[in-house]
Amino acid sequence: MAVDTRDVLVGIVIGIGATLVMDLWNLFLKRTFKIQSLNYCLLGRWLCHMPSGTFRHASIGAAGQKPFECTVGWIAHYSIGVTLALVFVVLVSSEWLARPTLLPVLSYGLGTVVFPFFVLQPLLGLGVASSRAHNPTQARLKSLMTHSVFGVELYVSGLAVRYMVRWGGRPGAVDGLTQRCRYSEIHSTEDSCDSLRGSGSSSS
Repeated sequence: MAVDTRDVLVGIVIGIGATLVMDLWNLFLKRTFKIQSLNYCLLGRWLCHMPSGTFRHASIGAAGQKPFECTVGWIAHYSIGVTLALVFVVLVSSEWLARPTLLPVLSYGLGTVVFPFFVLQPLLGLGVASSRAHNPTQARLKSLMTHSVFGVELYVSGLAVRYMVRWGGRPGAVDGLTQRCRYSEIHSTEDSCDSLRGSGSSSS
């Protein structure tokens, strides 16, 4: 499946935006309800232990600290968000980017909870689906809500990027022909840019 370079760039922007809003959501939960989120320094610690061959921990909090673990953790966190967004873009192709809809991204966002439930949390010592957490039910519900927020924000970011692409030339930066050309690309109309330019030149 061929993926346009522009779609990749859009996927990166959407991924960063969705991850940022997810972090704001987690901050809201922490400040308002005292619900703690994953400390991304611990994610970095887990990654920094990998070169020595340690992938699974009884408790990542008890593992030895590593230099720059917080920096590594935050970079990894946003890299994962961008990667998930790019995977979604590849799955839905340019059609969704042209006309973003909520249901596909909401379903995808909920589906991404499989990674922390069955991969990350067990390796960090939290058990499958936070079974060893202090409050497993709360931890599971929080993960589901957080990844739902991620999915919704993919949708919102997709709308925002579509809007910027559509109206990025206004006001006065591009002529009407260029705007019609962009509109035809976004909405997949039968009029191609070449035909629009041809009609424009013939009428002049």
